[in-house]
Amino acid sequence: MTDPRPVLGQLREEIDRIDGAIHALLVERGAVVGRVIAAKRAAGDAGSAFRPDREADLMRRIVLRNPGRWPLDAPENIWRIILATSTFTQIAYRVHADLSGGETPIRESMRFHFGFTVPFVPAEHSAAVIAAVDASEGDLGMFRIDQSAMLGAWWKGLEGPRAPKIIARLPFAERPDHPAGLPVFVVARPQNEGLARETILASVRAERWRNPAGAALAELGAELVASAGDAVGANLLIAHPAEIPARALTDALDAAKCAPTRYIEIGCHAHRFRIAH
Repeated sequence: MTDPRPVLGQLREEIDRIDGAIHALLVERGAVVGRVIAAKRAAGDAGSAFRPDREADLMRRIVLRNPGRWPLDAPENIWRIILATSTFTQIAYRVHADLSGGETPIRESMRFHFGFTVPFVPAEHSAAVIAAVDASEGDLGMFRIDQSAMLGAWWKGLEGPRAPKIIARLPFAERPDHPAGLPVFVVARPQNEGLARETILASVRAERWRNPAGAALAELGAELVASAGDAVGANLLIAHPAEIPARALTDALDAAKCAPTRYIEIGCHAHRFRIAH
């Protein structure tokens, strides 16, 4: 029989060559990021280092490519960490994470999407996350979308014009077997550029909520993300496509006899990207 050892040796050399090329490209990418930082400073550009729009475009390309022998989790995680770490070299940010729903899922989500270079800062609840981001120079916040009902309308903390805003919904590629599949929102201080304005998140105040309103929202491609009632009405967190104007949304709720009284945009994110299996 032919001795397989020389062939294996050649294949291992080929892997070593590829590994070296990957490392060299990462170093080259880092150098380009450094030039971006220098160009921003020279231009007096004080814009945010976070670019959810570019991240969404890149993640779509990564998810839609043939992963070959790799499970989708691997390239998704690798590129998320490359993006997060590249941003960290521009601004030394932290991620404040809400532990009220359990530490393990939110920590796993943060590490999957931001890696281990970016510091993880625990917080008691979403309100504490929002406050920490608001007081920071450029940190991010993360909390689960299915907040505890005991917190009430937590999203009202995002209503002020200078309050933090939602900039992303993760994971980007939603699927049943995602290793960090906890649905979370990411918040940051307000920014005027680089946003993925595909889905708008709005805090809507109404006199009441009626079940027919759900169908009315669905007809617009919108969804009720969360709701919390109080003594004088209903507080609604609604996600709707950016091309649907606020007036169309409130008119639909009015036709369903919910009597909306206020609409405030509190963030945006890329369209949800679902993978069946």
